[in-house]
Amino acid sequence: MMRNVTKSFNTPQGENHDVLRDINLSVGAGEFTAVVGPTGCGKSTTLSLICGLARPDVGEVLVDGRPVEGMGKDVGFVFQTDAVFPWKTVLGNVAAGPRFRGASRREAHAEATDWIRRVGLAGFERYHPHQLSGGMRKRVALAQTMINRPRVLLMDEPFSGLDVQTRQIMSDELLSLWDLTRPSVVFVTHDLEEAISLADTVVVMTAGPATVKETFTIDLPRPRNPREIRHTPEFVRLHERIWESLRDEVQVAYRRTVTATPDTAA
Repeated sequence: MMRNVTKSFNTPQGENHDVLRDINLSVGAGEFTAVVGPTGCGKSTTLSLICGLARPDVGEVLVDGRPVEGMGKDVGFVFQTDAVFPWKTVLGNVAAGPRFRGASRREAHAEATDWIRRVGLAGFERYHPHQLSGGMRKRVALAQTMINRPRVLLMDEPFSGLDVQTRQIMSDELLSLWDLTRPSVVFVTHDLEEAISLADTVVVMTAGPATVKETFTIDLPRPRNPREIRHTPEFVRLHERIWESLRDEVQVAYRRTVTATPDTAA
């Protein structure tokens, strides 16, 4: 939960710039929330505050009713770029979390083997990341995070570097894995269709300094098939409503970039 949160950074010109201003955001237990907004509006900064990598200048950030003081063991983070250990095998990467938490090598490997199977990589346990495709590395990253059974799962455009077909497959995989343990998810994406097909709630953020503009309930039935649900009339109506809200913010952000001077744009 974020209450009246404001976060600022210093610009290269030495000025104070608000990235987030008076943000109020609440995610229920087991709820899947997607956050959309124009490029550079502060979506990734929001995740950094929730996980404790940054602290607000004003307001408070709470997880399970307690103020966030740093990166907690109950919070998992899946980044846009691969965050796997390049020198470790698939098995070593997925087993890393349990090992860090004190599990024996045998216990960690047994649990990791199970999660590798769940993400469809059985048989690739001894491979290294450079031997895998982009989609396979994303599956490793998901297993590496989900094995720790986080109560809060943060995802920063995790599928943005994948081709369309692989993205759709990964959306299916994500919903299947999420359904196993039901963590609270905050999923940042630029893809509105992806947001609607995955989430219970879609939050639209304004062009920076960002605040919450509108929150939409996605009342589509679960379990969902993200590839099929996009063709339903209910999905189309939701897309039109949310895009109407988001479009204005995208246009504001675009006008700022085309009218900015070189010094300002930097």
